[in-house]
Amino acid sequence: MSRRERSREQKVEQVDVVIIGGGPGGLTAGIYCGRANLETVIIEKALVGGLATYTNDIENYPGFVDGATGNDLMRYFQEQAKRFNVKFKLTDVRSIKLEGPVKVVETARVRYEAKAVIVASGGKPRLTGAKGEENFLYDKGIAFCATCDAAANKDKVVMVIGSGDAAIEEGMFLTKFASKVIVSVIHDEGIMDCNEIAKGEALSNPKMEFIWNTVVDEFKGSDHLDKVVLKNVKTGDLIPVDVDSCFLFIGYVPNSELYEGILDMNQRGYLLTNDKMETNIKGVFAAGDIREKFLRQVATAVGDGAIAGFSAEKYIAEEETFQTQIMETGDKTNLVYVYNATDQCCLDNLAVLEKFEQEFPEQCKLVRVDVYKSNGIAKRLNIEDVPTVAFIREGQVLKVLEGNLTRDLLLANLTQEISA
Repeated sequence: MSRRERSREQKVEQVDVVIIGGGPGGLTAGIYCGRANLETVIIEKALVGGLATYTNDIENYPGFVDGATGNDLMRYFQEQAKRFNVKFKLTDVRSIKLEGPVKVVETARVRYEAKAVIVASGGKPRLTGAKGEENFLYDKGIAFCATCDAAANKDKVVMVIGSGDAAIEEGMFLTKFASKVIVSVIHDEGIMDCNEIAKGEALSNPKMEFIWNTVVDEFKGSDHLDKVVLKNVKTGDLIPVDVDSCFLFIGYVPNSELYEGILDMNQRGYLLTNDKMETNIKGVFAAGDIREKFLRQVATAVGDGAIAGFSAEKYIAEEETFQTQIMETGDKTNLVYVYNATDQCCLDNLAVLEKFEQEFPEQCKLVRVDVYKSNGIAKRLNIEDVPTVAFIREGQVLKVLEGNLTRDLLLANLTQEISA
């Protein structure tokens, strides 16, 4: 079947927001968007809840005194999103078109046309590729987050794979719970990829043991991991090590292939955003582990999702306001007043404008833009300072006045623009 024939079979759905990814960040963004009465769709190709669902115990998420399983916590998130009429589609995204006011997200069967898109597709830990690895991932002995799973390893023997900053720092954190932490390092004795301070602390930690010049050859166990077979990279000797669990810290891969050449990202593929979760494309936001950020946890993903959802709501509202109230003028001139409602000077000028509109209702219409709430519209008008009034007619910015306003100044410019 040709691409054209497939496209003919696609159903077109127009929604307010499409969220790509159903992990903690995407679910939280969905809750915020749904609660704002935005028609919202979350597209998740694997499992709603993402990697968090594989964590047995999450004890550092606020509000759960006795902790919660990742599966239960993500189920609560999903149920809350559904309560706000958020729709879930379990499929993968085939293509995207994010430029322009209408964002297009295509799956195999549906072409979604949205006003805003939130990218929350997360990432995945880098695996070793060793034999038997797939049999013990996540809840069967191989883990990726010491902060999440350390407490479940109290008085146990744990192996850490890797010697970078994350591996060594997480390994030292594990020593607060485990009876022994065995670290497999690919380098010669004494050589690590972490910083020197962490290296010194780790080597002097009595609970940490190092096996040098090794990589994982095989993971073994019945229902749960109980042995890691290491291979000496110089001699080829196999070293079986009995363990209760194993943590992999050999890197993390963001699921950002779809956005290459479209959204700004760093060399490692993490998307770059500002503190409002805005990407380089208007109306496109990012949240969670796919972002370049300091800490990747459920709690931080939730924070990202809340901001992204709120920002998407503001963007859609401002876009509608911009098109219907600011740029559409009819036979009048719009006086778009950009101000800060907490500034007395701005309020004094607002009073002048309100009185002017009452005096010349047939010639002008006053539109208020308060930057205290959001500066999105001001940025679209290239206005940075307040108070400022823009004269707009037939979709064109004709004049911009900054500072204190008077009736005569407004009248002179209004008359000039009307006559022009």
